[in-house]
Amino acid sequence: MITHPEKVLFPEDGITKGELAAYYEGVAPIMLPHLRGRPITMERYPGGIGKPGFLQKDVSRGFPAWLERVEVSKKDGTVHHPLAGNVRSLLWLANQNSITPHVWTSRTPNLDRPDLCVFDLDPSEDEPAVLRAAALALRDLLDSLGLPSWVKTSGSKGFHVVVPLDGKAGFGEVARFAEQAGRLLVARDPQHLTQAFSKADRGGRILVDTRRNARAATFAAAYAVRARPGAPVSAPCTWDEIERGTAGPRSFTLRTMAARLGEVGDLWADLRRRGRSLNRPMKKLSSTQFA
Repeated sequence: MITHPEKVLFPEDGITKGELAAYYEGVAPIMLPHLRGRPITMERYPGGIGKPGFLQKDVSRGFPAWLERVEVSKKDGTVHHPLAGNVRSLLWLANQNSITPHVWTSRTPNLDRPDLCVFDLDPSEDEPAVLRAAALALRDLLDSLGLPSWVKTSGSKGFHVVVPLDGKAGFGEVARFAEQAGRLLVARDPQHLTQAFSKADRGGRILVDTRRNARAATFAAAYAVRARPGAPVSAPCTWDEIERGTAGPRSFTLRTMAARLGEVGDLWADLRRRGRSLNRPMKKLSSTQFA
């Protein structure tokens, strides 16, 4: 049951908690396969997105006994992350005013073995053509390494490019691969791309962010609503849409996704079955001949 469904979470758009919950209930059959087993960090906005929100990882106290969770070790103890394996759990998250579920790149019971490698293209300025070129250059680089890639809108400023993995490499290996691939991508176009995290050092360039591949790091789940005006969704799209410029970072929203899914379905449906090893790509990337 959704409490206070009339609460307005997106004041500019009049989108309520009830509408958010209805979205997640409707998208659940497609979204849940991408969520199952992944520790979740909730991005909560009890007062709506016009007021400060907060991130919450731990659900060890004051939460329903039926809620599935996973205990994860950290430096000074443990964290009990919620999991979302069914509609009831997804609606419970929405009822906590959790607009965006952020997820790990690994799943239980193999939390130390990521099944995704994530590249987050985060632009400093609104230059759609430059962003598209960067995404396509990353796709081509990964393809040259023998790795198929999938793309989704971030629902914010950029794109998330992901590579499905076979789950045999640890976080350290995946993070090293992503960092090296990002470094090579930047070296090929230093005018437009950077790995400098500080905005002051970016000089208006696109950040090729590979930090999502560290243990306990997260990224916005596929089909997650983002806490931005218009309720944009982090939605899978096709590389053809990127090439044509018909899919931008905020092209799809809570109110348009039903029609979108009716038209294209789950564009990531085959992703989990396409996991690849990083052994050969790492060797090729480290080769002095590869540049």
